[in-house]
Parts: sequence; C-alpha cells; structure tokens
Amino acid sequence: MIPVTKPFLPLIEEYQSYTKSIFQRGWLTNNGPLVNELELKLKSYLDIPHLLFLNNGTVAIQIAIKALELTGEIITTPFSYVATTSSIVWEQCKPIFVDIDPGSFNIDPLKIEEAITPSTSAILATHVFGNPCEIDSIRAIADKHGLKIIYDAAHCFGTTYKGQSIFMYGDISTTSFHATKLFHTTEGGAVFTQRPELLRKMALLRNFGHTSPVSFDGVGINAKNSEFHAAMGLCVLHYIEEIRAKREKQWLVYKNTLSGKQQIKLMKITEGTDNYNFSYFPVVFETEKQLLTTLEALNLQGVYPRRYFYPSLNTLNYVAKKNCPVSESISERVLCLPLYHDLTTEDQDMICRVILRALNY
Repeated sequence: MIPVTKPFLPLIEEYQSYTKSIFQRGWLTNNGPLVNELELKLKSYLDIPHLLFLNNGTVAIQIAIKALELTGEIITTPFSYVATTSSIVWEQCKPIFVDIDPGSFNIDPLKIEEAITPSTSAILATHVFGNPCEIDSIRAIADKHGLKIIYDAAHCFGTTYKGQSIFMYGDISTTSFHATKLFHTTEGGAVFTQRPELLRKMALLRNFGHTSPVSFDGVGINAKNSEFHAAMGLCVLHYIEEIRAKREKQWLVYKNTLSGKQQIKLMKITEGTDNYNFSYFPVVFETEKQLLTTLEALNLQGVYPRRYFYPSLNTLNYVAKKNCPVSESISERVLCLPLYHDLTTEDQDMICRVILRALNY
C-alpha cells in the first residue's frame, strides 16, 4: 500500500539514547531540558529570535487568538485544514471567509478589504501547502485598517520568503509538528512572534498562567509538550536537510511528469518565495468526475492519495454560509499525491502512469 504520507522515523537507537536520559532524570514534562534544547536548536536552524514549543498546531492557533485578545470577526480562508476555522469558532470569534486565488490557493488579498467591517479584529491566513501568501499585500491592508495578522503556517517548516523564515511574518505565526509534517515531534506545534511582550504572554498561556509555583498572571491552559516529543524532534532535526533534499527530488518527479497536461493544473508558487519546502504535491483536475475516476484507478493499485482540502470550509455546518466559488470548485477537484521519505521513484512513476492512463493520455 502507498498512503498519501508516512512519518519519517530516525534510527530507533538514536531515539532510545534520548529516552534513556529521560528515564535517568525522571523529568518527563514541564519545560524539561530536551524541550529547551529543541527550542534553541529550532531557533538556530530557522534563524528566528523567538518560538514556543507546544503540544499541537491547533492549540497554537487558539493561543495566538487569545494572546492578541481578538474578538468579533476574523477574516480567514475557506481552503485550509478544518483546525483553522474551528479554532476561530472555539475562541468565540466569527470566521468571515474570503475566497482564494486560483493559482496559489491562498486567500486572495484583492477580496479581503471588501470583507472588513467595524467588527473585524484580524486576518488569519493559511500558507496553503507551504506556499506563502501575498504577505506584503496582507500587511498593507492590515496596517490600513488596524488589524492583527495570524498566519497558519502548519505546512511551512523550512520555507523562506524574501530571505526570511516564513515564521517571521505576521503578529503571530503558528505551525504544526504533527507526525505527517516535514519536520515532526510525533505530536506538536509552535508559535512564533518578533514581539517579546507577546512571547511572554503566550508563555504564560501555555502553562496555566504560572509565574511561579504559587502565583499566576491571567488565565492559561496546558499547552506544554513533553520530553518524549522533544526527543523525537531532536532526532528528526538531525536529518532535516536529508529529508528536504529527498522531498525536493520527489516533488520534481511529479512536476516534470505531470506539468503541461491539459487536464491537470498545478499550484503556482508565490513570487518572492526563495526556498519552498516541497511538502505537498497537489494536483487539480478539470472536473470532479476526473478526480473520482483517477482516485478509483489509484486505489485499485493500492495507492491512496487524499482529497486535501475537502470540503471547502465555508460549507461547514457550524459557520455562516458565504459563497466562495473558487475555493468550492478547487476543493472538489484537488488531490494531494503521495509524498514521504521512503517513497521510491518507481512508485512515483507507477502513480503518474495510472493518473495519465485514467485521463486517457
């Protein structure tokens, strides 16, 4: 079977060397030494000043919303994983959907301004499939209207835009270190900001508001992560350049074989992206029928890509309905092809042959 993705796993002996030290110390969680080591090494690798390691990427978005004290309406994208929308609703704000650009699949900045009302407090945009949003345009709109910016950068580990880590943009940027991501800690996530006062606020929010064992500063939750998760992150980080290089080669196999085919559209990488991370390979078919035919053909060969993202989030049953025709159309026709470290070129060649045969090439 060829799934859409599989987690990268280091040598078990490498992980065991870390777990042995955890057992020797008996320090399993609560800001342990491996958590601190991982945070320092991630800051060095990503060349960023601040980050906080959290227990998942969804809580990262919720903490960002809470730290910025957002209320009312938050402008967001309908084309993302459900956590982007559910986090807004969970924090008792209202998602206001703005349609997407048909090339990049990111929120269309040309449509943001018309969605702004007196109740708008922020823009929460997703860098879809690791592809940067039009950051400069979004910043100009936010500054003009006094809005905060959160970027859901769950797919973005290693991506750089205009010479900086993608995590450097926005008032707060969030990411996921879930097992399916390019870099992972089994379960995990992080928040990033260049503003020290926001960093302190989020540090309190992730640990119940503790300022000492017996004092608190505001309401917080338990968003900490454990030594065991940090250990996995330290192991995976050791291989990250190898992982990225392998992923680029795999991505190019698909691109070189499938680009230029009339019935297939590929994502357009945003101008200004100087280091894309090749984390996903989405293809958009001309019709949903073509997608379903291709999906069935792939499944018969033991290949299981994913309809990602489907459905368009503006159609969820707990949000106010708003037509987003571009997102709705793409979500019905998009398929993410398998990409993971152990995927072979032979597997990719077979996948491409099945796709092209299903489309009568």
